[in-house]
Amino acid sequence: MMQEIIVYVVLFIAVAFLLKKFVFKGKKKGNCGDDTNCKCG
Repeated sequence: MMQEIIVYVVLFIAVAFLLKKFVFKGKKKGNCGDDTNCKCG
């Protein structure tokens, strides 16, 4: 039971970190094509 809770907490933190990283990256960069190909058209 305790291991399941730990796994879910770690998974939630990882997903939240990735979402935060992509959201802040998307909002901070107004233009596309700077050092990464983000396929914005």
